Amino acid sequence: MATRRLPPKVMGQLLKDNGFKKVKIFDADEKTMMGLAGTGIETMIAVPNDMLAAVGDYRRAQEWVKKNVTKYDLDGGVNIKFVAIGNEPFLTAYNGTYDNVTVPALKNIQRALNEAGHGSAIKATVPVNADVYDSPASNPVPSAGKFRDDIAGVMTDMVRFLNHSGAPFSVNIYPFLSLYGNDDFPIDYAFFDGAPPPKPVIDNGINYTNVFDANFDTLVSALKKIGFGDLPVVIGEVGWPTDGDKHATVPYAQRFYSGLLKRLAARQGTPLRPRARIEVYLFGLMDEDAKSVAPGNFERHWGIFTFDGRPKFPLDLRGNGRPAMPAPARGVRYLPRRWCVLNPNATNTTALADNVGYACSRADCTALGYGCSCGALDATGNASYAFNVYYQAQGQVPSACDFQGLAMLTDKDVSQAPCNFSVQVAETHATVETAAAAAAESSAPATLPARVAAAAVLALVLMLVTA
Repeated sequence: MATRRLPPKVMGQLLKDNGFKKVKIFDADEKTMMGLAGTGIETMIAVPNDMLAAVGDYRRAQEWVKKNVTKYDLDGGVNIKFVAIGNEPFLTAYNGTYDNVTVPALKNIQRALNEAGHGSAIKATVPVNADVYDSPASNPVPSAGKFRDDIAGVMTDMVRFLNHSGAPFSVNIYPFLSLYGNDDFPIDYAFFDGAPPPKPVIDNGINYTNVFDANFDTLVSALKKIGFGDLPVVIGEVGWPTDGDKHATVPYAQRFYSGLLKRLAARQGTPLRPRARIEVYLFGLMDEDAKSVAPGNFERHWGIFTFDGRPKFPLDLRGNGRPAMPAPARGVRYLPRRWCVLNPNATNTTALADNVGYACSRADCTALGYGCSCGALDATGNASYAFNVYYQAQGQVPSACDFQGLAMLTDKDVSQAPCNFSVQVAETHATVETAAAAAAESSAPATLPARVAAAAVLALVLMLVTA
């Protein structure tokens, strides 16, 4: 979800250059699929949440499979492995919106895959949030795990079908979110190398030293309670953001991934599945400057690569114990090295706050928050950052650097480490007319909040494949 995107072929090559064998995307966008075509990378595509009710009609499910699966089943096509039915459709925040349409959609898509001749190689599954299971407050240990009361019947039906079809259970687990917004959460418990929490979680003689293991084994216990304790489990998303919150930092992200990748390379499971090979999709590939920040400003900073395909920190992607910087994206084209900043000679400073607010309502200012990479800037720096990020998002059209005469252009990089004043990538398919139309408003603040409309781009999610 980005205002300006790298070409799909550049993204596909980035995956190949770093040895990734599997990737997860969040629908089946044709441009993205063509970027993956011919790479051989195993791909999980998805039926978006807003289409779940539609594919409850079997004819529509058949049409979806024909358009998004069969179409790519050819030499040089896309190596589709899974079809994700929605994305966290049972999330409590949805208030049951998708509870009654998800499993019918799952069954119809798998039936359509089977009838089209894809069923033995391609399985449908439902990526769920870890909030679908929990332990009772009276006994908060993994062995007491069970599915949420309000969806217990739906989950049992779904798990029974997954077991029958040969598909794995897919769950998203985020230790970062356990820490976010909870200052009482023991920070070391979010990582794989930390000291035990002040009140250790001891369950039937097992001492849980990190929240990932405890969360995963709570799911295992929930599966056991409905008779499917051996069902394969895939981690559909796990990661750590690098900005947008005091705990979303590069050092913490590097620490988290280092521990996770060591575990995967060592084939170390969890206490209830000690020998299980756990497949893990890392969330995510790139930072996304147009993603919703409703859960928190960190949402735009999950990438292990920056928005333009530069690696953020060393990773042991090959499991050999030697972390190294991942290979950057190749062939990235940038806009000119030009920045929009606050004009030091501007006199109409009474309009400054409104103009900064206008820029930040239409571009990504999440790095300016407390404890974030640009949180130490002074008022002048804040204004310059806001003006520049808007100017870059608009493709550097001249009218995007006005702000009622408060802004000016410069060819001097005004970055102040660790705060980066970025120059955006050049989109070959973006038109000057479109950018100019969007930027024409910059002469005065809008009265209603708005955001530059982001073209529909998929957030790629990597899968680590250990040797």
